Amino acid sequence: MLTILTCILLIIVSPQSNAEPELFSDLLVYGGTAAGTMAAYSAARQGSRVTLLEPGGHLGGMVTGGLSATDLGDDRIIGGYARMYYRRVAEHYGWRDLAQPSSWLSEPHVAEQVFDDMLREAGVRVIFHARVRERNGVGVQDHRIVHLITEDERIWRSQLFVDASYNGDVLSQSGAGYTWGRESSNTYGESLGGVRAMTPQHQFAWPILAYRDDHHLYPEISDGPLGAAGSGDRKVQAYNFRLILTDDPANRLPLPKPDGYDAAQFALLAKYLKEFEGHLGREPRLWDFFMPVRIPNHKADFNNNGPISTDYIGHSSAYPDATYDEKRQIRDDHLRYTQSLLYFLAHDPAVPTRLRNEIGSWGLAKDEFEDTGHWPRELYIREGRRMIGTYILTQADLQDRRTKWDSIGMGAYNSDAHNVQRIAMPDGSVRNEGDMQVPVSPYEIPYRAITPRSNEVKNLLVPVCLSASHVAYASLRMEPQFMIIGQAAGVAAALAVRDRRPVQDIDVAKLQHELRKTRAVLSLGDEGASNRLPPD
Repeated sequence: MLTILTCILLIIVSPQSNAEPELFSDLLVYGGTAAGTMAAYSAARQGSRVTLLEPGGHLGGMVTGGLSATDLGDDRIIGGYARMYYRRVAEHYGWRDLAQPSSWLSEPHVAEQVFDDMLREAGVRVIFHARVRERNGVGVQDHRIVHLITEDERIWRSQLFVDASYNGDVLSQSGAGYTWGRESSNTYGESLGGVRAMTPQHQFAWPILAYRDDHHLYPEISDGPLGAAGSGDRKVQAYNFRLILTDDPANRLPLPKPDGYDAAQFALLAKYLKEFEGHLGREPRLWDFFMPVRIPNHKADFNNNGPISTDYIGHSSAYPDATYDEKRQIRDDHLRYTQSLLYFLAHDPAVPTRLRNEIGSWGLAKDEFEDTGHWPRELYIREGRRMIGTYILTQADLQDRRTKWDSIGMGAYNSDAHNVQRIAMPDGSVRNEGDMQVPVSPYEIPYRAITPRSNEVKNLLVPVCLSASHVAYASLRMEPQFMIIGQAAGVAAALAVRDRRPVQDIDVAKLQHELRKTRAVLSLGDEGASNRLPPD
């Protein structure tokens, strides 16, 4: 029979025990994205004990995972710790300020080092390879998260939680409401909502048949039907890999032929290339298929451009609510598509010689992504789950109702959504559908958009999968905004812990005061404040 003392000792050493101080913190941030890094950094600077759990092995998310061509919009609204981060990156390259667009750009490994340094300086405990368990990974009692359980069965307890992951893996298990896909134009009265009518960008420049001579569809085309304009669906904009390529022979690796390569996958592209000069009066060039932006040291961030490019159109919609294994398969399919596309353009005889040579002059950078074969680590999840929170940002908040009493930062980038599907139309032609590129003026982002509804979860903040419609999220989803919102989430979490309040009930004026101490830009007319340097 066990004695009472023995029982007490068993409880103390149990891996499931509350008595493990190494697994407890004031704030637990899930996801080492740029938003998560900023949330952890800002909370630690407020004096909180912070633990950051990152499912992978690197900090920075897309900022260090291939998206080096920063989506700025109006850079005057980027203040606080986000601007401090960009200033540190610029200083690495010897740039004294952020006056030139090029000074906002960096190599992935440099960006990662800056994030690493920030969290080390702030005393944040960072745990890599700590993915939340897929089922029963979030413990909730009385509308409060009490712990996370990672796949290694460790239990992580905290007073406050921030889900800064790109797909809301804590959000989805927390009891908070969420959605994904496109709302209809009637849901929130959004003229840009739902299925899009004909859009000119990233579109076929002339009518091209969707069917081969055998009357079967070309690969990578859906047979539809296309939904009515403005109708909602569960489709999301295309994902891709943001490629970091180099034309420096000393640092360049050849673009390899991937396992499972099948040139037939690109039969539509071959047809497009064959007809290109006859319709446009010139040979196709590299920029007709990619948007390369030069970054330091003879490298470039290659993004999607044109009707057929790195966006794997029509293959992302299952991702948001998929299982971990299904997500892995989708990621692998996207990588195989990207590798195959580059190999096709660099080698296939259907590609004009000049274009083949242009593509062939680029290769993988030896000094980037060394642990993933020099391919980017991050699949660019442009849009996953979105919380249905205390306040839902919609098109009107970007265009008409641009001020907010509880502003925690600002956005200024276009409503920018990529194509959702490539579809055969009734007349037999092929069309890309879903593109949205609509300019906005600077607008304020409310704190309420990162808080769940108070009757659902009281101690969770969500700076990435925040509460917004598809249309509004198309602007909010840029990495500088994630950093801005992440900083606010970290400060808000620290205040909620300090004042022992639910996140919905913190003193917003106090939050705004703390943010302004770091030269955060919260209001229309404050844009000039960002040029004053925040304290390190």
